[in-house]
Amino acid sequence: MPLIIVVLGVALLLALVTVVRLNTVFSLLITSIAVGFAMGMSPVDILKSVETGASTTMGQLALLLAFGAVLGKLMADGGAAEQITTVLTAVFGKKNLPWAMVLTGFLVGIPLFYNVGFIVLVPFVFMVCASNKLPMLYVAIPLLAALSVTHGYLPPHPGATAIALTYKADIGLTMAYGIVVAIPAIIISGPFFGRTLKGIATNPPPELFPQQQQGDKRKLPGFGISLFTGLFPILLIALGSFSYLLLPEGSFWLTALRFLGDPVVALMIASLVAMYTMGIRQGKSLKQQSESVEDAIRGITMILFIIAASGVFKQILVDSGVAIYIANLTTDLSLSPLVLAWCIAGIIRLVIGSASVAGLTAAGIMLPIVEANHITPELMVLATGAGSLMFSHVNDPGFWMFKTYFGLSMKDTFRSWTVMETLVSIIGLFGVLALHGLGL
Repeated sequence: MPLIIVVLGVALLLALVTVVRLNTVFSLLITSIAVGFAMGMSPVDILKSVETGASTTMGQLALLLAFGAVLGKLMADGGAAEQITTVLTAVFGKKNLPWAMVLTGFLVGIPLFYNVGFIVLVPFVFMVCASNKLPMLYVAIPLLAALSVTHGYLPPHPGATAIALTYKADIGLTMAYGIVVAIPAIIISGPFFGRTLKGIATNPPPELFPQQQQGDKRKLPGFGISLFTGLFPILLIALGSFSYLLLPEGSFWLTALRFLGDPVVALMIASLVAMYTMGIRQGKSLKQQSESVEDAIRGITMILFIIAASGVFKQILVDSGVAIYIANLTTDLSLSPLVLAWCIAGIIRLVIGSASVAGLTAAGIMLPIVEANHITPELMVLATGAGSLMFSHVNDPGFWMFKTYFGLSMKDTFRSWTVMETLVSIIGLFGVLALHGLGL
């Protein structure tokens, strides 16, 4: 019965958005409340889930989205994004720009949370496409496939690391095996799949996709200062993530670097740096730049509310006990532990929407099975992580972030984002099974 309710809930949401044409925020909230009542939740519990889902999702993303949008706007207005894309085009060539995006997404994705990487790098995608007149998803999908893979099953991301700790897997070995599995997953679901999406029309918010006026011959900032400004938050976050390898626990410098490396703090500082490098240094006053800041934040208002409402839907599904119900259904399936872990994580992801919840729930279920069958724990981490990326759709905040940033219809979001995530998941499983077949 819970699965039927979830399926009907998703159908209701799709009908409200695509047939009735009701605003997405209202559609998500109405569906969430309807599913809550259908699952037998009390009105008080539903309201708690609404509050928890919206606050936790907004709490994680609101300032990230705001400062990320501000940084992108300042870099675009200051000419940094244009300079970087000019050099990227010259180095890689127009035909190879999707491969440049793959490399960028993979390297940036290792130290960054997916949402942070998305927010920091998508403005570059916009500028690359505007400068070279390329289809947007043709360039974006390779970048996002690389980000998704590094987020889904490669430590040191918290979800993958927590799964590795659950299985008692070696983190270094998990990373080594993970890179082997990640390469074909990224290539197939990124550049190869991206070629099939050239015909999909995109309509990103104009505040996030500033276009240079025709005939504008402004002097651009240097490539070095442009790259420094764009990578500054990534450098801070990376320092905060890996400084424990060099500094003793509890030391002043370790505490300071972890504070500066918090994604919100890093993006705020990077925005202030951009105000100097892309503004004051080029003769712009802070008052002039304040207009750009306000425009950037106005541009993400609807995105914020859509993501918050999608967080409510996810929370209702979690609090109503759907994940536990699925776990009980799947424990008796007679499959290879690697395939079973992938299936359980995939089903929970499909129903709940959260990759982290799916991965950690599946790992908890599979731990006794792993210990009894002596399966390589590192491969179990990768199989579970790959399953947790399966078929992202309307109950996943990432789905709505992608849809709203690129201005896509529901149909085209499924055709691009959902298929890409599914490819990443399936190819990841095949990679894990291939390594297992080699005796690992």
